[in-house]
Amino acid sequence: MHLPPFWLIIPFICLLLMIATGPLFFHRFWERHYAKVAIGLGATVVIYYGFMMENGGQVLRHTLQEYLSFIALLSSLFVVSGGILIKIDRKASPFLNGMILLSGALLSNLIGTTGASMLLIRPFLRINAGRIKAFHIVFFIFIVSNTGGALTPVGDPPLFLGFLKGVPFFWVISRVWLPWLLTIMLLTGIFILLDARAGKSEFPVPAGSGGVSVKGMRNVLYLFIIIGSIFFDPAVIDGFPSFQNMFGLPFGIREIIMTGVACAAYLTSDKEALKENEFNFEPIKEVAFLFIGIFATMIPALELIGSYAAHHAAELSVTKFYWMTGFLSAVLDNAPTYLNFLAGAAGKFGIDFTSPEQVRNFSGGIASPVSGDVTSDIYLVAISLASVFFGALTYIGNAPNFMVRNIAAQAEVDVPDFLEYVYKYSVPVLMPVYLVLWIFFFNF
Repeated sequence: MHLPPFWLIIPFICLLLMIATGPLFFHRFWERHYAKVAIGLGATVVIYYGFMMENGGQVLRHTLQEYLSFIALLSSLFVVSGGILIKIDRKASPFLNGMILLSGALLSNLIGTTGASMLLIRPFLRINAGRIKAFHIVFFIFIVSNTGGALTPVGDPPLFLGFLKGVPFFWVISRVWLPWLLTIMLLTGIFILLDARAGKSEFPVPAGSGGVSVKGMRNVLYLFIIIGSIFFDPAVIDGFPSFQNMFGLPFGIREIIMTGVACAAYLTSDKEALKENEFNFEPIKEVAFLFIGIFATMIPALELIGSYAAHHAAELSVTKFYWMTGFLSAVLDNAPTYLNFLAGAAGKFGIDFTSPEQVRNFSGGIASPVSGDVTSDIYLVAISLASVFFGALTYIGNAPNFMVRNIAAQAEVDVPDFLEYVYKYSVPVLMPVYLVLWIFFFNF
């Protein structure tokens, strides 16, 4: 295999540094030119792969397919949820906020972390108007935009890719429900304590009637069409047509359906719901431009990591798979990171990663060729949890993180910048929780 030179990861590092420092140190420049920076850095990798790398064109085509699928799903969910207005006529309280976050965690397994985030962030902001703090947004990202979606393949893209590779649909919930529950309860408990402490200085406000109203119910149908279209894939439905194979296009029927639904939803959504949600395209615009740069610049990093995982899998324990998958998922796209380490773990057990039947056997648990080591299913649990959970460590760890941050910022909420998010919130809150998970479930 012809690997890229190590120096080719420099554009990716530069883009990460710009995302982290731009809004803080050169805000005006970054706000005007972030799209040019992302595309420019991505173009350097694209040009190198296009002219200097063996099979570079194939790699770029595959990356374009992944990006178009990614942005079609996010855009359609963003537009559809923008036309659904949820109003909760009740005084905000730590308990109510905690229940909203728990509901979002459950909902994210049905409509994905992006769908749940876009559906609930605006009512969450409204109910806390006048009392909302930065930690409200941060814990919303922790729970609804990331850790909540670890129970089903619909919840987060890495798990869906695992499903396409042969991991049974209900395997995830059957194996990760306990660490998921522990994590969600810990994070929700910490949030309620912080919210209760912050609420001591608040002035009393009317309690409200306690009712919940929903406007724009037509868009709920659109939402289910989008979720259903996720399964329109030849790997799920035998004989399903693939535009990529038939015509060489970088998109398929699934992406066409999602784009069509997004257009239909925007044209037919309740105008009052869009207005009260203060709907605009700025959040998805930022995600689209930044992530096209991220998808392009991370190609060499992912190939180098995939090669390392394949050649050193025999030396990697469950602990190393857990932490390496996690930390890389925090700065790279967690879906290909998941696949690379899943392929490495499969190779460790002599499993053909391209065979759905063998991947099913792998998920069921087979004995390790290394005496005294754990069975294969524990590796898959570690990779699955880490790829989903650690996406909450940074804003770029999962696309909904950026979108929630942007929507909150437009509502003039005090949201932490990239560096503050990491050192003030994600590291001190999440790392102890993830350490507890490792101790109880993977520290053999």
